[in-house]
Amino acid sequence: MGTIERIFHSVLFELLAVILSITGLAILTDHELSSLSGAMIIIATIAMIWNFGFNWFFDRIVKGEKEKRTMSLRLVHVSLFEAGLLVLTIPVMAYILDMSLWNAFVMDLGLTFFITIYAFIFNLSYDHVRVFMVRRLDLSTKAA
Repeated sequence: MGTIERIFHSVLFELLAVILSITGLAILTDHELSSLSGAMIIIATIAMIWNFGFNWFFDRIVKGEKEKRTMSLRLVHVSLFEAGLLVLTIPVMAYILDMSLWNAFVMDLGLTFFITIYAFIFNLSYDHVRVFMVRRLDLSTKAA
């Protein structure tokens, strides 16, 4: 995956994650929608930077075709990603939403649980759709 596609992947992932997270937190908490939106946008920005760097590094270590990665490797990937992101975002969430680190940890843990499942489904889907699109583009290029 090249740099442009890596950026596309990260932005698409975060855009959908922000929409789903704000919606869920607005339903499940008493925080103002504007505060939640601000917090999630800042956290998404942190996550995009982390996503780019982490996945770049992970892809350098784990070679091979992504669509052929095992489920256990995908679980390791998403667990390491989310653990690192959790460390980065708890203080930010606590500050923006004016809550204790403990409350931010609990809220962020809930988000992490949701995002972990979302990330697993998103990346599995993305990898398979990408292969389909690349093959389709390759076939149309050869036909021309």
